[in-house]
Amino acid sequence: MIKNVLLDLDDTLFDFHLAEKIALSKTLLSFGIEPTDAVVSRYSEINASLWQRLERGELSREEVLVMRFELLFKELSLSCDAMATRVSYEKNLSLGHYFIDGAEELLQALFGKYRLYLASNGTAAVQIPRIESSGIEKYFDGIYISELVGFNKPDKRFFDRIFSSREDFLKEETVVVGDSLSSDILGGKNAGIKTCLFNPKGKPLSGSVLPDFEIGALSELPALLSTL
Repeated sequence: MIKNVLLDLDDTLFDFHLAEKIALSKTLLSFGIEPTDAVVSRYSEINASLWQRLERGELSREEVLVMRFELLFKELSLSCDAMATRVSYEKNLSLGHYFIDGAEELLQALFGKYRLYLASNGTAAVQIPRIESSGIEKYFDGIYISELVGFNKPDKRFFDRIFSSREDFLKEETVVVGDSLSSDILGGKNAGIKTCLFNPKGKPLSGSVLPDFEIGALSELPALLSTL
């Protein structure tokens, strides 16, 4: 029986791609750079690639946050200040939250039936204002942001920190729900708990990291949890 539900934040509860596009466009415009669809898309690709390297322990958080702009500006042959751009972008990104369809309804449906924990690989200065402005804190027994925890998903030690929050926290009563195979699903497997992939676009799965369960809409999760 499931008692503990670990929920990812970006692209599980919040639409990070939308937030990223809006924040990046504001930032680039402030530096005199036209945020075309091609530029925004390329930034997103670079950023995703670097975060995967962070998850594998190949880069530090600080390296990722600046390097993504250094690489983008290099490709665009621009001589912009990557550090200043990073600061501006993070400020813009922290200002808004955009819910994934069904996210608020999901939290309302699960609240009081399960112990909910927010498990996010993110920067505290960005995540905390977004969480506060969204009003979702009230649903969670604990909020864990990798920068504050000191470890990033999929590191087992990130999840150990959550497990240590309660004496009666049992792994067999726990599931992690998120959109990332390399972060949420691999992290859950490393931690020895059940895993559920949120895959709204129905992307085909391949490789050695596969979830125990999969949902295409957040509205499917309550029924699934009731069977576990």
